[in-house]
Formats: sequence, C-alpha cells, structure tokens
Amino acid sequence: MSRFVATEEYNQALKLGQKEYKEASAAGKQLHPLVLDELLPDDFTESIVDVGLVEIPAERIVGVKAAGRVTAFSASFRPLLDIKTEFGAKWVNLCEAHLGDTGITDPIQCYEYLGDFYVQEGNKRVSVLRHFESPRIPGYVKRILPAKTEEPRIQAYYEFLEFYKDAKLYQPQFRRPGDYGKLLKYLGKGKGEAWSEDERRTFRAYYHYFTEAFASVGKDKDLVPEEALLLWLELYPYENLGSLSAQELKKSVSALWEDMVTSNSEESVKLQTNADDSGKTSLVSRVIAALDQLDVAFVHQLSPTASTWVLGHEKGKEHIEEVFGDKILVRSYYDASTPEQAETLIEQAVEDGAQVVFTTSAPLRRETLKMAVKYPKVRFFNCSVDQHYSSIRSYYGRLYEAKFITGAIAGALANNDRIGYMAAYPILGEPASINAFALGAQMTNPRAQIELKWTCVPGTSQADFFADGIRIVSNKEAPTESKMFLDFCNYGTYLMDDTATLIPLGTTVWGWGQFYEYAIKTILSGGMQKEKGSGTALNYWFGLDSGVIDLKLSDRLPQGVRQMAKLLYEAVKQGNIDPFGRKIIAQDGTVKNDGTESFTSEQILRMDWLCDNVIGSIPTYEEIIPTSRNMVQELGVFRDKIPAEIESNLGFSIDRRL
Repeated sequence: MSRFVATEEYNQALKLGQKEYKEASAAGKQLHPLVLDELLPDDFTESIVDVGLVEIPAERIVGVKAAGRVTAFSASFRPLLDIKTEFGAKWVNLCEAHLGDTGITDPIQCYEYLGDFYVQEGNKRVSVLRHFESPRIPGYVKRILPAKTEEPRIQAYYEFLEFYKDAKLYQPQFRRPGDYGKLLKYLGKGKGEAWSEDERRTFRAYYHYFTEAFASVGKDKDLVPEEALLLWLELYPYENLGSLSAQELKKSVSALWEDMVTSNSEESVKLQTNADDSGKTSLVSRVIAALDQLDVAFVHQLSPTASTWVLGHEKGKEHIEEVFGDKILVRSYYDASTPEQAETLIEQAVEDGAQVVFTTSAPLRRETLKMAVKYPKVRFFNCSVDQHYSSIRSYYGRLYEAKFITGAIAGALANNDRIGYMAAYPILGEPASINAFALGAQMTNPRAQIELKWTCVPGTSQADFFADGIRIVSNKEAPTESKMFLDFCNYGTYLMDDTATLIPLGTTVWGWGQFYEYAIKTILSGGMQKEKGSGTALNYWFGLDSGVIDLKLSDRLPQGVRQMAKLLYEAVKQGNIDPFGRKIIAQDGTVKNDGTESFTSEQILRMDWLCDNVIGSIPTYEEIIPTSRNMVQELGVFRDKIPAEIESNLGFSIDRRL
C-alpha cells in the first residue's frame, strides 16, 4: 500500500514541478536549482569551515554544489523526470521510506554560502522532504567563507556568523549590517549571550508564525520576511508573537505592509525640495469655509522653557494660528521624554480630536509610526528626514544653502585665513552644511581653512577657537528670528574684535511656521492624502525659497560684504547659484565634482565626507555624548553602520541642549 501511495505522491510532485517549470520559463525566471560552482567568482579562494550536523531550514536549500543532475529538478527541488526513469524509481523508494516507520534518517551533505545551502549529496532526499513540507532537514554542513569587503551583504553575513555562535540559528538571514543588533535588542538579548534550547524553539515558532502571516498578506520581490519582522518588532513587543491570534497578527502585518515595502526600497523614498503651493487661495478659502475646524496637534519631547528647539516649533504653531485663525484648533503636548510617554501623548492628541499630528523631533519617529498605523485616518508628520515609511511624512530644512552664504561672509572677513565651525550632530545634511560653508569661504578667500569641532563631543566649546587665535566662528542655527537670538553670539556666525567683543555677522534661522502653513494649506486643499498603495515615503526638505530656512544679516557687516551676501542670498534662493556646482575635492584627495555636474538632492543629504579645506572629521558613534546618541541612531550619517553590539544597547534618550 505504501508503494502505491509513494507513487501517487511522485505523480503529484511531478505535476507541481512541471507547472513550476512552465511558469518560470514563461516569466524568464530561474528554471532549476542554483549551482554554487557557477555562482562563485572565477578568482574565488575557498576558505572552508566544517560546521557539522545542522538542522537546516528547508526553504534555505536553494541549489546544488555542482551541476550534475540539476535539470532533474525545478527551482524548488520538485521532480521533472518521468516516474519510469531510474530517478523516478529512487524518488519513490525514498518517499516510501519517509512514509514508513523509520523515515529518512540519513543526513544530506551540503555547502553553506552566505546563509544559503547547496546540496552535494542527497538531492532526492531534499526533494521528497520538501514535497512533504518538512520545515528542517538534517545535514552535514561545510561553510564557504567569502572574503571580507565593504559590501553590505558581506558585512551582514559576518554579523550573522557572530549571531550564529550564540543562537545556533540559520534564520533570519539579514542583508544589511546592523540588523542582527536590532533583532537582539528587540528580543532582549545581548551579543555573546548564549541561547537556550527553549529560546531557540520559541524563536523558530514565532518566526514561522510571522512568516505565515507575512505570506498571507502580500508579495513584493524586494521584501523578505526577516526585514519585515524587524519593522514589526520596532512597534510591537516580541512576546506578542506568542499571544496574538493568527487573524490579529495578519491584521497588524497588513496595516504595516506599505511601510515594510518602502522601508526596504531606496527607490520608494521621495525627497521633495520645493514648497509648491498646491492649493490656490480661492480653493483653499472655499475648502476652509466648508469645514468647521481642522484639529492640529504638536507633540514635543520637552517644553519650550526647557528647549529652544521646542520653542522654535511653538513659534511655528503661533504662526499658523495667526494665519488661519479660528479655522484651525491647535493643541500642544509636552514632555514626551520616554517611549511610553510619547505614545500616551500622541494617543491623547488623537482622542482629543487631532486630525493632523506633528511630532517635532526625530527620536519620536517610532512612536509616531506606531500611532499612524493604528490611526490611518489621521495625518502624521515627524520632524526628521530620509525616513522610509509611507504612513508618516518627515520634514526638515536645507541648512546648507544659508551656510554657504555665511561661509562666504566668514571667508571675506577672515584676516588670518582661519575660521571655526561648531557642528551639532553627525546627522544627515550636516556634512553638506559644513562643506557648503567651506566652499563659500573658499570662494571669497581661496586660502581659508575651516577648523571643525562638534558640540556633541565631550570637552569642546567655542572658547577653544578663540584661545587658539581664531576670530570668526560659525555656530548653531537660531530657533526663531527673535532679536535675543540674533544678537546673542551662541547662534549664527560671529567675529571677535580686538577688544574681545563678539560681533554677530549673520544668523541662519529656522522658520517652522512656513512649513506648518504649507502643510495646513495643502491638507485643506485636498492634498497630502494617505493613499493606500502609493508605495512612497515622502520627505520634505525645504530651503531658502520656502522660508523654512532663512538668513538674517547683521547691521554690523561691512557694506561691501553685506551687499555681496544679499546678492548671494537672492541667487541661491532663486536657484541661480548652486553651492556645490564647482570643482570639489575631499579630504582624501578624491575629486567629488569636476565642476561640470551638480549633485542630486539625495547626494547632498547623504554626504559622508568633508572638503579638503576642512580640518577635522565626522565623529563616530562612540565619540559622541550619550544624550546625543538617540538622534544619531535616527538620523546619523553612519546610522546603518552602527556596530551590532552597540545597536543592541541603544535606548531612548533626550539631548536637553536642544
């Protein structure tokens, strides 16, 4: 009887294999299992480690070591040869053994390369066991180690090897460095901490449970379940995988699906740099007239009395209250200083009736996303940039445009060719601001040298510059255009005269009210809809032309320099001068621009190098003070390269210097 059943199973497997082959052929996809010998580069030097007997995840067996009988199988190891062949007879014998009392007991032999497995001996055993959907297949494994390179996939693989030492798990297989550290953080495990058999068993069960929900929701060629799981774990506790029903888990994955897709695709991230008024005044007026009131909420990490950053956003709130009057209702919520408090305050804002929520600092991004998924009808914005989620929109300013002009001012007035620059954080856009300042100074003074320090590095201050003979310093942006900030020389660019008096020259100013006005107008005119299936993560990055960034020139500037700065201001604002449209050489001597091309907005935002007339470097995560690390985690230039052992220990912190 078992022989008859085994024969029927072969016929069923053959039909599935032929169907798979036909569909793959029509779609131009892979027809047979991969061949490892054909994948390895010609100059590949094998470094082989004997791993021993391993319970191999069946879905990670993707090919064979050598070509041999590879054409006997479809890509997923289903049979393609007639049952009357020797191959068919052996397959049936194995199937009969599998259905019998003893089962298939002999482990296969295979090679592992970059987390995938390639069979050397036991192809038909794999075919039979996969036909019966065995989750794991025992096998003796030899690991082929690739040469270490800067390629993200290779870096991620070597992080996997460290993970495997502790966990003894082949799942998950991440493609980006740092992801194993994130997983450990979400699981409450530390690097070097051995896993118990119970922990392994639990993770396997939870991971399988999640992948089933993932597979039932949708398909995307670039999205893999382990990366989707990471985003899910950003928002929900790991333990929930053991308590949620299948329907509840599927619902949570479905709600996050678009964010999962966009978070794993650079092509899905759109950087909008112009503030086109999509709502004509007449239309806006008609829409406003038709509404009773638009309810708007601001959620801040601190209070305006404790933080000039929050003060700037509160001034932005006052601006829209003046512009829209009683057509909008605006509330502010303060002291979202922990993830729990942030979530509670955002939840409270929605319960109070908020239709639009602005969270005003990057470390609130995770809680913002969680609430956006929970309340899909509410529009959520987070003050950050280069976020990869379609459920929320981010907003920030192109500071480099104003910094280019203040750099030109500094270069023109630097009589000893030395200029100091106090940078805040090594975050996206900051190297562009430093470089633009350096290029502006170089334009008016080819000998100018920019000496760089960071406020987020312990033991640095502007006094260090003056003590070293530097007389012109560029410091942080003013939160508002209040006279107290424009005249106070901890903001903007300033000069120390012969009497040791600090004289303001020009100050970069945040104008958050301009963005909030743009956002509210666009919403009221029917824009900024959260459309299902848009597949786009939208980031607003506005500059001088929008008013989100502005430059206030000091009355103390010499007339000629002031006139030059005004001309540069208008030219940059109108797009007639590109700060980076010139020959640019980096510190390492690399020609970044030969002067014939312009950088894209994405290239400017993600600069991770400094010009050759800058003295100093971009600090590493380890070098910055602990309270700045949350900001670097969210927006850091090297955020994707934070070592796994560090990533696993990241927490929620607040920089009270903001």
